[in-house]
Amino acid sequence: MNLPKYSMGIGDRFAHQGKAQLAAFVKAKQLGVDVTPVWNKSNREHLIVHSEPPSVRVEADAAVKALGWQAPYFVDADHIGLKTVDGFVATADFFTIDVADFIGKPAAEATIQAFVAAHAKYAGSLRVPGIDGPLEVTSARIEAIARKYLYAAQEAGKVYRHIAKAKGEGAFVPEVSMDETDQPQTPVELLFILAALAAERIPVQTIAPKFTGRFNKGVDYVGDVPQFEREFNDDLAVIAYAIEEFGLPASLKLSVHSGSDKFSIYPAIRAAIRRTGAGLHIKTAGTTWLEELIGLASAGGEGLQIAKDVYGQALARFDELCGPYATVIDIDKAKLPTAEDVATWSGERYARTLRHDQSSPHYNPHVRQLLHVGYKVAAQMGGRYTGALAANEAVIAENVTENLFDRHLKRVFIGE
Repeated sequence: MNLPKYSMGIGDRFAHQGKAQLAAFVKAKQLGVDVTPVWNKSNREHLIVHSEPPSVRVEADAAVKALGWQAPYFVDADHIGLKTVDGFVATADFFTIDVADFIGKPAAEATIQAFVAAHAKYAGSLRVPGIDGPLEVTSARIEAIARKYLYAAQEAGKVYRHIAKAKGEGAFVPEVSMDETDQPQTPVELLFILAALAAERIPVQTIAPKFTGRFNKGVDYVGDVPQFEREFNDDLAVIAYAIEEFGLPASLKLSVHSGSDKFSIYPAIRAAIRRTGAGLHIKTAGTTWLEELIGLASAGGEGLQIAKDVYGQALARFDELCGPYATVIDIDKAKLPTAEDVATWSGERYARTLRHDQSSPHYNPHVRQLLHVGYKVAAQMGGRYTGALAANEAVIAENVTENLFDRHLKRVFIGE
C-alpha cells in the first residue's frame, strides 16, 4: 500500500465534519493539486470523547461516498504503541507508530556495538547531496546516536511486526513518530535513525522528527523560521540519501506533526517541496473542532450559548484540561477573558476571538489554545453538543471547508 506524494492528516474530534473536510480536498483537486486526506484520531481522543476507532473509518467512508471521491484516502491510528494498537487494527490502514517515550532507553550493549560496526563506513566527512558542506560523523557520534535512538527503533519494529502479523505485509502505511520529545533531531541523528529503522525491516513511508521551535496546539509556529527552513531542507536531503543507502521505500517522505496552523513555516515547506520534488505528509488540521465552535457562535441562539458554556467550563477546569497538553501549549491566564465577559459577547465577537486570523484585533491565541484542549467539555455535553452540530451543519461546514482549504491546503501545497 503506497501513500501518494502529498498527504494531509486531518482530525475530527466528534466525527461530524468528514464531508466538509473532504470538500476542501475536492477544491484542491479542481485546481490540479492532488493531496490525499488521512483521517486521524488518537487513543487519547477516543477515550476523552467516548468513541471507538472504527468510527473514524465509518466517517471517512461516508464522506468519500457522499462526495464521490475517487482518489486514495486513509484512516490513521494516530500515536499508537503496543499497548493501544489492537483496537485500531481492523479499520485503520495508516499507523503512526509513536516511540518518543523510548528515546534514551538503552538497547543491549552488543546490539549497540554491532550497529556502530555496521555503519563505520559513514564515519568521516560525509557528503549528502543537497546539504551545504559535509556532515561530520565519528564512530563515537554513531555510538551516541545508537544509545539514544536504537531501542526506540527496535520498539517501532515490534509494533510494526505486530500490525503486519494481523493485517499482512504491505496492507498498511507505517509512519514512525519521534516528535513528542524534548530535543529536535539533527540531520545526522535522522540519518542513523533511518538506518536503524531499515535494520528493523520497517518499510517506513513517513518519518516524523522533532524540529526546532514551539509547535503549540492550534496556533502559529514560535521560533526561528530560517533555522526551521534549514533543518527541513537538510532532512529532505537526508531522506533522499537514506532511501538509496538503506533500501528504504522510494515513497518515504518527511512528516510534519505541526499541532495545526503553523502558517509562518508553510512558505518554507512549500518552497522546499517544489524545489526538490519531495513528497510531504503534514498533520495540520486538528482545529476542526474549533471551527465547530466558531460556526455555533456565528449561528447565534442555542449554538452561541453552547460556545459560551464551553468556554466558561474550560476556564473553570483549566488545570485539568491543560495538564495533559502542558508541553504543547503556552497560555497566559492573565490574557484569558472572564466567563462573565464572554457571556456578554455577540456571536461575531466570539468567532473573531477564536478564528485564527492574526490580522484581527480580537484574535486571542490564549483563548484558542484553551479551547483547543477543552474538547472534553463538549464531549461531556453529549447530545446537546452533537445535536447542535447537526442543527447548524451548513454554517459549520462552511467554516470547516474554508479553514482547511484556504489556511492549510492552499498555503502548503498551492500558494497564495
